[in-house]
Amino acid sequence: MSESNETNFYQEYEVFSKKSVKSPIQHQFSLLAPNEEMALSMAVENFMRREDVLDVWVVKRSNIRSMTSEERLNLTKRLDNKDYRRTKGYGYLRKKWKEKEQGMLDEKEIMSWKEVKKK
Repeated sequence: MSESNETNFYQEYEVFSKKSVKSPIQHQFSLLAPNEEMALSMAVENFMRREDVLDVWVVKRSNIRSMTSEERLNLTKRLDNKDYRRTKGYGYLRKKWKEKEQGMLDEKEIMSWKEVKKK
C-alpha cells in the first residue's frame, strides 16, 4: 500500500467518555482508524477495559468544527473590550459611596452603646 493510499485509508477520531449518568462527557484521546466502527471498537478495547465507564463516543475529527484564525482574532478583540465594565457614566456614585462609608459605624461607636445600656 502506498503512503498516499495509507493516509487516505486512516482517519482521525476523537474519543469521549462518560463515567456515570451525572458526570460530564470528557475527551480521552485521539486515534487513527479506517472507519467509525473500527474507531469505536478500538476505543472500547483500549479504554473501557481500564476504567469503568457508562458510554464511549467516537467523532471523526473532520466533523468537529473549530474556529478559524480570523474568528479567534475577532473573538479575542471582543473579549478584550471591557469598557462596559467601567463606570464612567456613574462618576457620582464614587462620591455617594464615600459618604456612605464615612457614615458607617466604627468599633468605638458600637462599644459606646454598651456603656449606655449599663447606666
